[in-house]
Amino acid sequence: MKLELYNDIVTTIRKFRGLSKDCRDVLKEKYNDIPVYTLYSILSLEVQHKMKVNHSKLFGNNKNYYDTYMEAVQNGEPVGILLKMAKDIGAPPALLARNVLEKHCGKDEFNVSRNEVSKLFKDTTLIQDKDLAYEVYLCILYDNLYGPISDAVGTSVGQEYELKLQNYLTERNLAFRNEEHLRSRGYDKTPDFKLEVPIAINGFVINWIESKARFGNTEIHQKYIKEQFLSYWNRFGPGLVIYWFGFLDNLSEPNEKRFIIMDHFPEEITYMDPTCIKPTTL
Repeated sequence: MKLELYNDIVTTIRKFRGLSKDCRDVLKEKYNDIPVYTLYSILSLEVQHKMKVNHSKLFGNNKNYYDTYMEAVQNGEPVGILLKMAKDIGAPPALLARNVLEKHCGKDEFNVSRNEVSKLFKDTTLIQDKDLAYEVYLCILYDNLYGPISDAVGTSVGQEYELKLQNYLTERNLAFRNEEHLRSRGYDKTPDFKLEVPIAINGFVINWIESKARFGNTEIHQKYIKEQFLSYWNRFGPGLVIYWFGFLDNLSEPNEKRFIIMDHFPEEITYMDPTCIKPTTL
């Protein structure tokens, strides 16, 4: 994706006032020629970055959203109080709901554990206050970026594309070891798939493949290089990174020798020819 188009999408996201689920629909309508998963991934990256920067400002000790919520309840406001509050303060509904739930649990038990709050958050039927339980449930249901439902969807999508990649490898008769096998052999940082026999893509020899079911922007790519890709390169040599939902054009560097980047599984593959290897003589 061209940087100009990416910046235009990011500007649209930053100008939007409302919940991410509604912003998603705006993006889908405005950029109807771009795959929806690409748009959703860019939206997710932008909201996560915003929360990283503003979390302490939104949820600092000087904020008491629980009292605001209780006041609204006492005033007889209709269902959806927390969703409206989330929209007003520009916060993901699930994060606000958890903050209010923590305050609710702490009003009687000062030392309530985070594990107990997490248990209630994941199963709102366990919350004794039925009105608060429904409010928290609505926030989790409506939040497409945070919360247990969103986490489950994200995990499922990641596994789906890893399986997709594994099927590509199997269909092309490529021998490989997956991440689970490599970890069992004592490797702490491993790519999704390590090829038993290297292949070449456009003349670039690769030994491993990493699947990323997301869009690759500069920030996330640099993070992955530091935390993952360099380790793979040090252990196994050059490899391939697939950002299934696209990436910024400027991430591909012509002189990069450690890995190449694509947004799909390569169609043209050069296999190793065993007849080219001559036996060594003593």
